[in-house]
Amino acid sequence: MSKSEKKDPAVSSQKSDAVAYRVLARKYRPEAFSGLIGQDVMVRTLTNAFQSSRLAHAFILTGVRGVGKTTTARIIARALNCVGPDGTGKPTTEPCGQCEHCVAISEDRHIDVLEMDAASRTGVDDIRELIEGVRYRPTSARQKVYIIDEVHMLSKNAFNALLKTLEEPPEYVKFVFATTEIRKVPVTVLSRCQRFDLARVDTDTLAKHFADIAKREGAEITEAALHLISRAADGSVRDGLSLLDQAISQADFGSGGETGEAQVRDMLGLADRAQTFELLEAVLAGDIASALKQFDQLYRDGADPIALLEDMLEITHWLTRIKIVPEAADGLHVPEIERKRGRDMESRLLMAALSRTWQMLLKGMQEVLSAPSPRQAAEMVIIRLAYTANLPTPEEALKSLAQDGGGGVGSTDATEAGPGDATAAAPIKMSTKLPGSIPGPSERTPPQTALTGAENGVSPTILNTMPEVFSETTLIDKPRPMLTSFADVLALADEKRESFLRTHLGGDVGLVCFEPGRIEINPKETVPANLAGRLTSFLNEQTDIRWTVTVSRNSDEATTPEQCDRDMQVLRTEVLAHHLVQAVMETFPGATIDHIKRRDNSEDTLDWSDGDKK
Repeated sequence: MSKSEKKDPAVSSQKSDAVAYRVLARKYRPEAFSGLIGQDVMVRTLTNAFQSSRLAHAFILTGVRGVGKTTTARIIARALNCVGPDGTGKPTTEPCGQCEHCVAISEDRHIDVLEMDAASRTGVDDIRELIEGVRYRPTSARQKVYIIDEVHMLSKNAFNALLKTLEEPPEYVKFVFATTEIRKVPVTVLSRCQRFDLARVDTDTLAKHFADIAKREGAEITEAALHLISRAADGSVRDGLSLLDQAISQADFGSGGETGEAQVRDMLGLADRAQTFELLEAVLAGDIASALKQFDQLYRDGADPIALLEDMLEITHWLTRIKIVPEAADGLHVPEIERKRGRDMESRLLMAALSRTWQMLLKGMQEVLSAPSPRQAAEMVIIRLAYTANLPTPEEALKSLAQDGGGGVGSTDATEAGPGDATAAAPIKMSTKLPGSIPGPSERTPPQTALTGAENGVSPTILNTMPEVFSETTLIDKPRPMLTSFADVLALADEKRESFLRTHLGGDVGLVCFEPGRIEINPKETVPANLAGRLTSFLNEQTDIRWTVTVSRNSDEATTPEQCDRDMQVLRTEVLAHHLVQAVMETFPGATIDHIKRRDNSEDTLDWSDGDKK
């Protein structure tokens, strides 16, 4: 070997360490029921079942990713087959981890414990292969255990092929299924299994667990940082351990440095909690310039727009919660900033404002997720929220209308007035306690406009772009029309000058069915394809009920004019056959029928004029 080919011992040692390293999620995977956290109900049930020898032949474990489904399945397999260090042990909830079966199962190489990933082996042939192996007794273990992960991915035929074996397996066979989509598993399979729902692990339990692991790893991580990781894990132990692994790497290797809250926030793309409180305060105070400036700063610091809205949602929920249950703010694990700022903000906010903020943020998050530019969409959500802060409450609007006799006060166009402008609708004065804080009801100025439309001082732009605001406000408007016949639909289209709808509905479609809320039409081939959609939108906008317009291709249906002609002929025949009409015609020779009007109990009116009359 040449000199250049000789290996550097230091490099070789580093490579060896890198290969030997195991991620925390694998290194600290529980090997006994006592190691499972947050699953007390399942652990207690299985422990009692082992002690009383009342074990089911099939189990199904369900829950979100990372809560321990596959880990529990392996613990069950190990508990069933553990023989103890001396080889004489019986099934136990605390496997020894030293016998040949415990070691082989831990290393995923036991011949009698078969794991199958249903996501990649979904077919009936895979299940038939499994069933074929069920006939043979275990090679060395006490029980043959079949673990099927993501069992909901099996095909329908695969499930059917498994049913008989699952119902009456041999006494030496156990099935353990794991799934995140329990609703996709057939009921016939569920009825043959003992089901365990693994719960999400709460934030405090995760934080305590992660703190213990960090201590064992010799890492220094602050309590606030651990709570951030626990919150981001969303109940998943595996996800949290992956984040903890990443957080430990944030500190300089070998320096013994501490990983703090700021580093974890940067790692997760989260905003500083205090800054998020200030952003929400500025928004709810209607100070849009300050809110956008703070949002821009947070974005440039690396905060994700979705994460920002999630934080604002979380704070809104926290404010609502402590408004209803004030003692919740005194919890031992409540950070000081949330206790102080939370109490200050909730005392100056109405429940209606919190509820409206929650709904608008929730809807805004969906928009941000689907928008081409998440940043721009998030800014639009903030702008909408800021504008709603300047609108009067329903009580203020009604009081203003009562004082003004139903008319609006002031004529300033709201589109020209921004948040905080003295001419805007119901401006909110800024509190002197904190920049951007929210004033109480006593600090509001009287509402300047009545919410009746642009003619009373509210811009139609605001009405159209913020339906969630005005859905909570009483608008002064004339009653909405009630449509009881297709003729009413035509009349409404005439009234609203919808020439497109009136033209096609009046001459190019046949009416198959009409009920309040549902219309079925048979259009000609020349009718535009979007007619049904436009009619649906028109009726939903103009009435107070939900409409569905469907298209039928039954060619026997007559168009509206043709149907009208038929109805007219039938009606004329009925009228001419009436004895009173016949008596009138005999009394006045040469008389003609000019107009026929029909009225029933539902007050549906059909008015047609005979086109052949003089």
